[in-house]
Amino acid sequence: NVEESVEYYQVTLNTKDKFSDFYDQLEKLGVGKFGQVFKLIEKSTGKIYAGKFYKARTSRDKESARQEVQVMNCLHHPRLVQCLAAFEARTEIIMVMEYIAGGELFERIVGDNFEHTEPTSMRYMQQILEGVQYMHQQSILHLDLKPENIMCVNKTGTRIKIIDFGLAQKLDPNTPVKIMHGTPEFVAPEVIGYEPVGFTTDMWSIGVICYILLSGESPFQGNSDTETLANVTTAHWEFDEEMFADISENAKGFISQLLKKDMR
Repeated sequence: NVEESVEYYQVTLNTKDKFSDFYDQLEKLGVGKFGQVFKLIEKSTGKIYAGKFYKARTSRDKESARQEVQVMNCLHHPRLVQCLAAFEARTEIIMVMEYIAGGELFERIVGDNFEHTEPTSMRYMQQILEGVQYMHQQSILHLDLKPENIMCVNKTGTRIKIIDFGLAQKLDPNTPVKIMHGTPEFVAPEVIGYEPVGFTTDMWSIGVICYILLSGESPFQGNSDTETLANVTTAHWEFDEEMFADISENAKGFISQLLKKDMR
């Protein structure tokens, strides 16, 4: 299980060169709230990358893309996707990221042959925790942890990288951070209550991810977003007896200690 060597870059927004002089745009890989992600090929080397294309018409759009670049400059770790370059044009900002070939962990979990076993889940959880621990050591919160934002390095192995730092925030001890966004199934009660968030806000999401990895079920999922958010607010969940029949007390204890309503 050799770690590939990742090169780390301090990225500044390139406003003078043209992105298309360096890269060719290939097929679309995904769509986000910010814009689209395309596969790229670097003309000089033939290397494959991913390009995150931000629609950035207003200065506010540009500011949030710049913030993402700044955050990523603090996050040089093998479990976190890396940014290699960024180009600013008149109506868009393009971030050049390392390409991760294995697809979303989400796709893998919902696949028919995914083993919801403890050893498999443990391998994923350990890496997620390594990545998030590094972020938290830099005082950065991810705030959008979910299986769609965890990518598999390749199609066969269990190595992963965390992606999408679009909602990530640096925690300043003097200024409480409150946020209004996130994904209902994975978001912590303090986000819904518009209370200050902290490192534990990410840890709650990790508890949800662990529950899903072990069982294939989602602990707070209701029939609508409203119902899901109500379940989260009351911290109403339980272990499905059948789904968790073969799961150790240790694993269940891990989840129980993370999915507590009180942040403390």
